[in-house]
Amino acid sequence: MNKLFYWSLTSALAGFLFGFDTVVISGADEPIQDLWGLGEFQHGLMMSMALWGTVLGSLVGAWPTEKFGRKATLLWIGVLYFVSAVWSGLATDVYSFMVARFIGGLGVGISTVAAPLYISEISPPNRRGQLAGLFQFNIVFGILVAYLSNALLSNIGESAWRWMLGVEAIPALIYSLMCFGLPESPRWLITQGKQSDGLNVFQRINPEYSSEQLSQLADEVAASVATTQSASGFWSAKLSTPILLAFLIAFFNQLSGINAILYFAPRVFELTGLEKEAALLQSVGIGIANLIFTFVGLWLIDRRGRKTLLYIGSVGYIVSLGLCSWAFFSETFAIVPWCIFAFIAAHAVGQGAVIWVFISEIFPNQYRSTGQSFGCFTHWIFAALLTLFFPRMVTEFSPEIVFGFFCFMMVLQLVWVALMVPETKGVPLEEIERKLGVAGAK
Repeated sequence: MNKLFYWSLTSALAGFLFGFDTVVISGADEPIQDLWGLGEFQHGLMMSMALWGTVLGSLVGAWPTEKFGRKATLLWIGVLYFVSAVWSGLATDVYSFMVARFIGGLGVGISTVAAPLYISEISPPNRRGQLAGLFQFNIVFGILVAYLSNALLSNIGESAWRWMLGVEAIPALIYSLMCFGLPESPRWLITQGKQSDGLNVFQRINPEYSSEQLSQLADEVAASVATTQSASGFWSAKLSTPILLAFLIAFFNQLSGINAILYFAPRVFELTGLEKEAALLQSVGIGIANLIFTFVGLWLIDRRGRKTLLYIGSVGYIVSLGLCSWAFFSETFAIVPWCIFAFIAAHAVGQGAVIWVFISEIFPNQYRSTGQSFGCFTHWIFAALLTLFFPRMVTEFSPEIVFGFFCFMMVLQLVWVALMVPETKGVPLEEIERKLGVAGAK
């Protein structure tokens, strides 16, 4: 189990780079806007450029994950992060900077496909939620480190933003080197016809299993693959349920406003009258709240289940966003930071802990990488659109309307969780296929 945890943690470190890369831009937001004299649209495009790379990365991420394997894909993700960090720190104009951020976004998008999928495929059912949840933990840890790093580097001069972005090269290099020690996913090996190799990895993962148990596990994976090889493709009627579930969990994740609040946290706090330095420190508080409550989510996910956490998160979203909207309407600005912290806590326990685990569980073996890619693409296209238009939203609409809209979307999420979301806690991946009616999808 120690090896299993180490392999899961190594893969999940792609999430650390994901969190750091996507949020580090918040500290460079206004300095870059002032340096290159960016207008509203160009500013929004610059801020969202990594997300457009993430959209493409999540869209194509299934291809290298399936073609070259989970291990090789995870390794090259680190290379993309490294190149992006160095280039971003050295960029001399906004267009070069956008290209560098786009490359980092490719790494983020592919990581959301490959890392949770890899962890799910090597994990036993009773630990799958916690181990796959390490990806989300590392995302929020990366977010916290990015906020802290930005705060520490903010006063070193006019080029502080370059150091904020360039320092990511160090963890990117460390992660890439660690990936060499990963075994390949046993389920991927079996889908490639390498059943004996897959069986050997299963034996390393489950040393307590007898040879009969290992053979039965490998046979179940092979049977799952065999029943889907004759299928008409991913966009088939029998896969409509997991496709809809993946789309909606990703859609609601972003329509909570989470990425807009994370990326523009200092600006949101400045709307309440806080000075810039105080707003930056409040942003560090967001990172700490996110980390603490992600621990709570990881502790609960295999105990109470995915659906229970989505219930908790939905109610927390509605209360915190509703209060935040009221606070701006009534100009009770003192409670806004606490509302934002409560919102982050609700996200960490609910959607944050569940989304990557859930998407990686609900598709059959033969289409898991494609399904993961689809869910991630949905997540990131809405994240990119929201980040692109959020600066305009807070200009055209008052904050109480913006937060009120996000609150309404979370009411819809609560209805969806109650009516459609199945529980996948402790269920083997091949059994989930049968539970959702997608075994032998045609």
